[in-house]
Amino acid sequence: MVADPLNTTMEDVVLFTSSDPLIFQSGERLSHVQVRYETYGTLNADKSNAIFVCHALTGDAHASGVRPGKDKPGWWDTLIGPGKPVDTDSFFVICPNILGGCQGTTGPGSINPATGASYGLDFPTLDMQDFVTVHRRLLAHLGIDTLLGCLGGSLGGMQVLQWVLNAPQDMGSALIIAASSRLTAQNIAFSAVAREAIMRDQGFSDGHYLEAGTTPDTGMSIARMMAHITYTSEGALWDKFGREPQNSDLSGDFGVDFAIESYLQHQAETFLDRFDALSYLYLSRVMDYFDPFGSDDSCKLIRANPVDTLVCSFSSDWRFSPRASKRIATRLERAGVPVTYQEIRAGVGHDSFLLEIPEYLELIRRFLNHRLEVIS
Repeated sequence: MVADPLNTTMEDVVLFTSSDPLIFQSGERLSHVQVRYETYGTLNADKSNAIFVCHALTGDAHASGVRPGKDKPGWWDTLIGPGKPVDTDSFFVICPNILGGCQGTTGPGSINPATGASYGLDFPTLDMQDFVTVHRRLLAHLGIDTLLGCLGGSLGGMQVLQWVLNAPQDMGSALIIAASSRLTAQNIAFSAVAREAIMRDQGFSDGHYLEAGTTPDTGMSIARMMAHITYTSEGALWDKFGREPQNSDLSGDFGVDFAIESYLQHQAETFLDRFDALSYLYLSRVMDYFDPFGSDDSCKLIRANPVDTLVCSFSSDWRFSPRASKRIATRLERAGVPVTYQEIRAGVGHDSFLLEIPEYLELIRRFLNHRLEVIS
């Protein structure tokens, strides 16, 4: 048996049942909600070293390490692990697959016990607060009262922001990375086009493609190709691909002529193997409606219980720009929250938060080590 330096566990747990259903912000309810989560490291005796990780739109519970039989590490392996900024020799890290996801947690592709078929578009609409409700129930299941920190990038950062506003008593610190407190019209437009591509695909079958034996692969491919362009930067794409042909000569027809075209097709093909179209619809829509500072009393709880917060952005991120992160930091600062804001210079766009950028990794390391010193 190969040693596991991260001390990893993966479990599926039912957190809501018919006698204790999940009640959504919309008022709808589910009587069976399963969550898949992974943990890394060891929880200390007084349960004070736990860090909760919230994943982005197409992430899952597998944040770090390499699973048996796989050759690709977890999506945040640059950040989480022994000796890394989120050091699993010191911290106990928890990462669940999000509600509405498609990697072990109940979502629209799951079987509805009442019908024996997938929920499809009958799945309840989601709100960012629904994610927080499920995350908090998972913490209760683990017997953890207070987190040392809660950490997330992109949609993950939005979850952290919602959580720290709803229940600041749950955590000692919050790390909000490459996120936004409300999407721009441009961002909503990108997501709208992606969803239209999926739903207009004949294989979508009104959301019941699992029963129909079809798949909206064409729509999903287009959605992923377009989204992937927004996750990087013009400079990064030029540096990597320029106008290089895929083969020795340009054909002059409508096939794959340029290296960038081949790359986007590869991204689309690998995406089809790991993600579900319904989850893409539901999770992207949550982001459209997210506006936690929209009410006058949004900061009431955190004002009474300030949480040490780090807000981090990247200079070339035009999907969730530094301006969006500054808005989060400003709103929290006005509420009396101790906020550290840092813009990292990086040329690779929104996906910078997943990459090995030394200044960024060191920022996370210093912030978390300071929190560890505070509780020691």
